[in-house]
Amino acid sequence: MKSNPPAESRVGFVSLGCPKALVDSERILTQLRAEGYAISPSYQDADLVVVNTCGFIDSAVEESLDAVGEALRENGRVIVTGCLGARKGDERGDVIRRMHPSVLAVTGPGALQQVMDAVHAHLPRPHDPFADLVPPQGIRLTPRHYAYLKISEGCNHRCTFCIIPSMRGRLVSRPVGEVMREAEALVKAGVRELMVISQDTGAYGADLRYRTGFWGGRPLKTRLRELAGALGEFGRSAGERDSAWVRLHYVYPYAHVDEIVPLMAEGLILPYLDVPFQHANARILRLMKRPAGGEDNLARIRAWRAVCPDIALRSTFIAGFPGETEAEFRELLDFIEEAELDRVGCFAYSPVRGAAANALPNAVPQQLREERRARLMQLQQRISAQRLRRRLGRTLRVLVDQVGADGAVARSAADAPEIDGVVYITDGAHLKVGEFADVKVVRSDAHDLWARCAALRGAGRPKRDGTERMTLR
Repeated sequence: MKSNPPAESRVGFVSLGCPKALVDSERILTQLRAEGYAISPSYQDADLVVVNTCGFIDSAVEESLDAVGEALRENGRVIVTGCLGARKGDERGDVIRRMHPSVLAVTGPGALQQVMDAVHAHLPRPHDPFADLVPPQGIRLTPRHYAYLKISEGCNHRCTFCIIPSMRGRLVSRPVGEVMREAEALVKAGVRELMVISQDTGAYGADLRYRTGFWGGRPLKTRLRELAGALGEFGRSAGERDSAWVRLHYVYPYAHVDEIVPLMAEGLILPYLDVPFQHANARILRLMKRPAGGEDNLARIRAWRAVCPDIALRSTFIAGFPGETEAEFRELLDFIEEAELDRVGCFAYSPVRGAAANALPNAVPQQLREERRARLMQLQQRISAQRLRRRLGRTLRVLVDQVGADGAVARSAADAPEIDGVVYITDGAHLKVGEFADVKVVRSDAHDLWARCAALRGAGRPKRDGTERMTLR
């Protein structure tokens, strides 16, 4: 009588936190599949569960601890990884072990090998990894048509409100050839938008002294300008299958970022910059230990728009930072008014445990912090509505995210997934997810656009002729 083959080892997975953490999760999942582990969609069917945590702000810590507790209740065998696992040296101590002493193992962020070692210790690998096949693009947690491309880990800044360097360490850039190979595999697998991320995208390669690597048999510097140009080549082949948008996130307002904007004007990469300005007042920026000042940033914004009028700018700000006066907050509002940014997120200051800013004097009361955040967002809502109205009647290239009986939901070059607005295509039920289309804008509000189909496009490069040029000035 034949014996039944051994049951497949199954791992459950919970992923929390930011896009950088999501990429860590994708790498762990890819390695699990490469070694023959199955991924279980439920606690009950899993042999153990991996929880990738976030530990940046207190609400994220609580969410992570709750997720670990739920996994322990529902399954009982849990490995914890991620940023919360790195918070062992602050006043919390090893909070995971204290709250949940029965977890099997705890690692920090970006700890692929440590996670796999823990999995191997508690759930032996089922296959020889050299004999198993996984998709060349790896396992992804995003929809098939877009993906995050992490180019570095860690950060050399010591912003007083942030504890990320203590959790993820100093800047470590990936070799440029390795990044390009991953990008190529993603595009060949059907990805139509590459979102370049890191803790500090503009600093890419600084730790390597911008050394020269190789890609496609030619030298390529490990520097953002050269990387962006090379990635932009994936969008050169307009009309062909292998074309993709390239979007840059988390770009500090360094002077050398000015070199990136001409690539946007040429249509090589998307005219979109996610730049975390955080404030405009010089004294507050010094207390935050942030680069540049409000006037410098306004001048830079004007220069960027002079080179690339289409550029969409997103930023984040903190309201109610310790010591912030009403006059300093009004200076921030004046900056918002003059800068006319396309997308803005604002957070009321939160005293993250372990952050140096907690020791600063003259803390702003929580209610006042929230009031200031609301005032800033009310102002930005008016600005966003004005800027979106300027697109009425224009034809935009969009990437389709969802399709239903009532139409389609897509995004323009000015819209990153989940954090920005969308374009509702009222007659788009015939479209397909992951394809590009040209649409004419017919309505707008403070966040989103409504449009009708103009034509279907096979490639995603925004056209640079006068009929489809989107100018927001």
